[in-house]
Amino acid sequence: MNSQENGNRQDQLTMDKNRVSRRAFMRGLAGTAPALAFSIVPRHALGGPGHVAPSDKLTLACVGVGAQGTRVMMDFLKLPDVQIIAVCDVNRQSSGYSEWGPNELRDKVRALLGDSNWGSQFTGATAGRDPARQVVEAYYAKRQGSGSYHGCSAYADFREALHQEKELDGVVVCTPDHWHAPISIMAMKAGKHVYCQKPMTHSAYEARRMAAVARETKVATQVAVGNSASENTRLLMEWIGAGVIGPVRRVENWSSRPFWPQGIDRPAQADPVPDGLDWDLWLGPAPDRPFNHVYLPFVWRGWYDFGNGALGDMGQYSFDTIFRALKLTAPSSVESSSSKRYPESFPAASIVRFEFPARGEMPPVRLTWYDGGLTPARPDEIEDIVSLTGEDNEGLLFFGDHGTLMCGFEGQHPHLIPESRMKSFVPPPKTLPRSPGHYQEWIAAAKGGAPAAANFEFEAPIAEALMLGNVSLRVDERLRWDSAGFKIANSSAAQALINPPYRGDWGSVVG
Repeated sequence: MNSQENGNRQDQLTMDKNRVSRRAFMRGLAGTAPALAFSIVPRHALGGPGHVAPSDKLTLACVGVGAQGTRVMMDFLKLPDVQIIAVCDVNRQSSGYSEWGPNELRDKVRALLGDSNWGSQFTGATAGRDPARQVVEAYYAKRQGSGSYHGCSAYADFREALHQEKELDGVVVCTPDHWHAPISIMAMKAGKHVYCQKPMTHSAYEARRMAAVARETKVATQVAVGNSASENTRLLMEWIGAGVIGPVRRVENWSSRPFWPQGIDRPAQADPVPDGLDWDLWLGPAPDRPFNHVYLPFVWRGWYDFGNGALGDMGQYSFDTIFRALKLTAPSSVESSSSKRYPESFPAASIVRFEFPARGEMPPVRLTWYDGGLTPARPDEIEDIVSLTGEDNEGLLFFGDHGTLMCGFEGQHPHLIPESRMKSFVPPPKTLPRSPGHYQEWIAAAKGGAPAAANFEFEAPIAEALMLGNVSLRVDERLRWDSAGFKIANSSAAQALINPPYRGDWGSVVG
């Protein structure tokens, strides 16, 4: 531990000794004699408008604070009813993380902190547990009159945070895909609410387990699928539910991903492990292999052992909207075609076809996924996709018996085609409740409210379908899925990938 880490830890230990447990405090209030109870001052009188009392705040640990994890962490920092008390990452600090534009990550931190000089010492997109803690403490220091704050701990191993942070309410999981299930399940079993990045899992089995553990522990869960709370998704559900295009029998879904290299072989050589990175812990449940920069950062998405390719990366977004609009259940069959297949990484481009059974009076649906630059045939009526979907080379097409509906990848800008029909269209009444916001749903659920829309039990069948699609890419077979029996009826090779083995004892964590 370096001198800075030791100093920060001592600050934290001092705070811990002087801090009354908020749960113990609330338990004390519950047992307070009536003569004392009436003297409690309402929190709005103490902190002014918008103030949230410390006892009402959801205390969080952010696990995985690379580039995307830092973005999500900053989103939570802005919420008044949240307090981040710990950050966890196997990487202490490094530059070279993926960004959406030049200096995008640094500029977001500067905007959050109101500090135009923050990060000037870094040479590139910098993240990890040390920068994350610096951001958290700088943000809370800015909001305090003293201008000083040392209340965020940093851990390399998330298990230490679960063990040591006695006041922890919830965990935000923003790690690579192969870690989602072990961390989420351990946190849920420890009684912590869990917010998990997409895709929900790394295998079909993990999807079932995460849903089961969520059901058993009754904690609040949410997958990072913001469009589950969007107005556009509700409009789409209302339009299709009202029969605007008639019964839907076919859906086409295309993505511009992957943005990362895949369709490659494992490198023969090993690279030195970067200083500050615990490579063995990064691998965790994944098979052991030497470190190489083709796996980190971000480029792990294209490797079977760590990521889920383009379908897994983006499918939880679009499939969430599709599943809600069409009330889909598990697919009955999945097949795929692709560019050249490789033993350890996803192909550069693929097409995956899902067949979903009828649901009551709703007919069977064929859903086709395209990635790597492949797209469906464009309907004759459409000349400019971008003007309709708001996106370049990503979107959704719903084909009904009485019309066609097009929208952005996550349900944005729903639009009937041809244009003449859209111009005369009178939308049906709004019948669905609207959301207070994606993050707010999870926070409210953690405080005893209704389950968040993208909770683990709802998202599990979606993740299961996505993982089956990836299995079909690996075995190059048309798979018949027995959802009730949780097995692939016609391929032992594919069945082995439904629940692939974990390294070491990590399998016992998932169960």
